Amino acid sequence: MSRPEVRNAFDERMIPEIHHAVDELGGSLEVRAIVVTGEGSAFSAGADIDWMRRMGRLGFKENYQDALKLAYMLDALSMCPKPTVARVNGPAIGGGTGLVAACDVAIADPRAFFSFSEVKIGLVPGCIGPYVIRKVGQGRARELFITGRRIYADEAERYCLVNKVAEAGRLDEEVEALLEQLLSSGPEAVHAAKRLVRDVPSQSREEYIKYTANMIAELRTGPEGQEGTKAFLEKRKPGWVK
Repeated sequence: MSRPEVRNAFDERMIPEIHHAVDELGGSLEVRAIVVTGEGSAFSAGADIDWMRRMGRLGFKENYQDALKLAYMLDALSMCPKPTVARVNGPAIGGGTGLVAACDVAIADPRAFFSFSEVKIGLVPGCIGPYVIRKVGQGRARELFITGRRIYADEAERYCLVNKVAEAGRLDEEVEALLEQLLSSGPEAVHAAKRLVRDVPSQSREEYIKYTANMIAELRTGPEGQEGTKAFLEKRKPGWVK
C-alpha cells in the first residue's frame, strides 16, 4: 500500500486496486508468495477520513454496495491460492487490522499496534470481523470489538493475531526467513494446505474423512507429489526449489 501521506488508509479507489492486485498475483504462475505491507511508518490506518465523510452523506444502498467491495477484497485475500504474508511495519487500525487477519501469516515490528476503534464512532468492524474472529477466537474478539482498545505487538502475538514479533530492526530478516520456508514447500501442496485448514472445521466427521483421504490421494498421484517423493528418496532438492 502506497499512501504514506495518509498512513496507507484505504478508500473507494484503493480497495479495488488491492483486490485487482491479489487476483492478478494469485493467478500468476511466476508468483510463489504475496507480501502485504505499507509504505512509510504505518501498515494501514484503516478507512480514509475523507472516504468516510463522503459515504456518510449517502444512503443505505450506496453504503451497502461500497461495503461489499471491501468485503469481497478481504475475501479475495483470504481465499488467495498463494500464501499471503502481512509485513506489519507499524500501526494497523480498524480495517488495517482486518488486512492483517485475512493474511495467512503476520510478522510484526515490535512498535506495531492494533485496534478496532470502530465502536468509538458508533460503528462495528463488520467486514473484517470474520477474519479477526478466526484468528483470535470469539472470546478475544468480543472484548476487542466492544472496547476498541489498543493492543501492542506482544499482546497481538499472544492473541494469535500475529504469528511472530520481530526483534527491533529485524522485520525484513524475519519476513525473508519466512519466505525461504514458503519457497521450499510445494506450491500445490501449499494451496491444498490452505484449503485443508479452511474447509475441515465446517465439515462433518464423514465429510472430513473422505475429504482428507481424497486430498492426499490426489497429491500423492499428482506431478508435484511424485516429484517431491522422488526427490526425498534420491536425497536431492525437488524441482520447485531454486
